[in-house]
Amino acid sequence: MKSLGSTRRSFTPWLDKETKPYISFQNVTKKFGDFVAVDNLTLNIYEREFYSLLGPSGCGKTTLLRMLAGFEEPTSGEIFLDGVSLKGVPPHKRPVNMMFQSYALFPHMSVRDNIGFGLKQAGIAKAQITERVDAILKLVKLEEFAKRKPDQLSGGQRQRVALARSVVLRPKLLLLDEPLGALDKKLREETQFELMDLQHELGLTFMIVTHDQEEAMTMSDRIAVMDKGTVIQTGTPAEIYEAPNSRYVADFIGTVNTLEGKVKEKAAGKVKIVGKDGFTIEAATTDQFALNTDDTAWFSIRPEKIKVSRSKPDKQTNAVEGEVWDIGYLGDMTLFNVMLDSGTIMRASVLNAKRTVDDPIGYEDRIWLSFEPDAGIVLER
Repeated sequence: MKSLGSTRRSFTPWLDKETKPYISFQNVTKKFGDFVAVDNLTLNIYEREFYSLLGPSGCGKTTLLRMLAGFEEPTSGEIFLDGVSLKGVPPHKRPVNMMFQSYALFPHMSVRDNIGFGLKQAGIAKAQITERVDAILKLVKLEEFAKRKPDQLSGGQRQRVALARSVVLRPKLLLLDEPLGALDKKLREETQFELMDLQHELGLTFMIVTHDQEEAMTMSDRIAVMDKGTVIQTGTPAEIYEAPNSRYVADFIGTVNTLEGKVKEKAAGKVKIVGKDGFTIEAATTDQFALNTDDTAWFSIRPEKIKVSRSKPDKQTNAVEGEVWDIGYLGDMTLFNVMLDSGTIMRASVLNAKRTVDDPIGYEDRIWLSFEPDAGIVLER
């Protein structure tokens, strides 16, 4: 089987039927009055996995995290951690730690004392506290800041102190609720890789809640895309991006063009769709493709999979002409919003591999958009 994208590490316990889940939500429902925050959800997460819950505000992802931490109890269903039911177990007796977006550092304590506070409360011997705090300070690269107070640190440094305090207790599971939301874009990107390296080095299980698609795609082994209290799709970042199972997932992850049409021809491994916009789409399909002739289908294709040209392609399918409506220059790439004659806007992106362009495309130019049959995916819902 061909890979849908690069993999961060060869770690796929979910593909092994013999591997037991480390965290298991079994038919979990959580209601707040008449509002159903989590709706009969079943979900399995594996040991040492970096797992992301991704979805819009109000989809239930933070409620899942809070139930796992013990701050909320399920209305029905059960949650297991390492094979043990968490029903009735109070938060302080769970081998779980939670890191919040606010960091909640003690302003009057030094970095060292903030990190060691939980160990002191747990009654750990002083010599052992010193040893463990020294080790974690080195791991998060904060040795030279050990004596500083939180208000003497940058946002990124405070974030690392909060992370160090969370992992120094060596919990079985670390829960992160929008942990990078307060950082600027560049620092957030740097911290994402630091988090990944730390998780891998410590061998812990990380479960993160985020609404930032790029953040989830960068750090996760797997992502669960949520909506209205349910999981719509679970998969690796490449699977979620390249093979969404619905228009909702395709639209939520990154930028996508979704074209509606009717199935006109169907054969082994391919389908022909006549779009509402009048042009014919020839697409590759799998053996699981269930639509029949005259059924409505949606063809989803990412902007970077579309070729932009001034001249008409030789192919009769998968090519359409339009007028450049908007141009966005992002440095590494240029985005084109192209209006088709039907009024539909399609977006295409072109990598800026050279510093200069001999014949740059401008506003109101007529151009052609084309793509290969396997560049997009046909969706049934």
